Amino acid sequence: MKTRITELLHIEYPIIQGGLAYLADANLAAAVSNAGGLGQITAVTLPTPEDLRKEIRKLRTLTSKPFAVNFAISQYGDKWKAYLEVAIEENVPAVTITGGNPLPVVERLKGTGIKKISLVSTVKQAIKAESIGMDAVMAVGQEGGGHIGRDDVGTIVLIPRIVDAVKIPVIASGGIGDGRGLMAAFALGAEGIEMGTRFIATKECVLAHENYKKSLIEHDELSTVVIKRTIGAPARAIQNPTTNEIITLEGQGANFEQLKPLVSGENNKVAIYQGEMDKGFAWAGQVMGLIHDVPTVQELFHRIIGEAEEISERWQHTF
Repeated sequence: MKTRITELLHIEYPIIQGGLAYLADANLAAAVSNAGGLGQITAVTLPTPEDLRKEIRKLRTLTSKPFAVNFAISQYGDKWKAYLEVAIEENVPAVTITGGNPLPVVERLKGTGIKKISLVSTVKQAIKAESIGMDAVMAVGQEGGGHIGRDDVGTIVLIPRIVDAVKIPVIASGGIGDGRGLMAAFALGAEGIEMGTRFIATKECVLAHENYKKSLIEHDELSTVVIKRTIGAPARAIQNPTTNEIITLEGQGANFEQLKPLVSGENNKVAIYQGEMDKGFAWAGQVMGLIHDVPTVQELFHRIIGEAEEISERWQHTF
């Protein structure tokens, strides 16, 4: 496969692993990169900047392929700045930026040669990202897991809207988990895909508890809810007693401080690390309905590319 995304990032397939707070480590990132995609390490949910340095160096012992480091800059104040300095010192190939204003990141990366990709959920955000010098944008539809846009626009409408609005390459995200999703993204004008939830249900996502992976298999597309909407940070998670409580409190007008114990990273870890799926909470997208097993990353890539090739052949006989 050859698109502007494969050329920009020097990867074989235009498939990018999501940032996956607390889960995207060197093991998962290396597996994705070795399979021909772009693996990512999550930065600011690591305890310290030096932990990020260790993870980057570990990753480089596991693969010689390109990778990225993901920076969630909206939830942690200025904490990300020290982590970004480590990424620059380690000369990482690419960074992705989610949440918040990416301009300070772009300005700091000037002259480094590090590729810059921003997650967006609206046409306005995509145009802004292009104007400040982003190399590409990842556009996430409301089907996605974790933090999504506030406008509830689905991937199938959002992607062509953004493709029509910018000249830089667009990566589709939200509701994609197989070769059909990849080809649908191409049909919409995207030049690559990002998958988050689907990569959690792989053998190399070693930090995710087996109960979390089991939930992704056993539940379907109707098993997620959007929390944190009333505090301006809507995010999709597996429905459980915790998310039900959060939504009830939001309906009663709870503010962030009142919600904080329930929506904190520590409570997220209760589910994703400890496997207590009824006590903490776990991010997941509607793509859960398409997840039926826990393959290796290589097996998943082989399946996705095979499905895409079958669809391509069918299209050639159809039109």
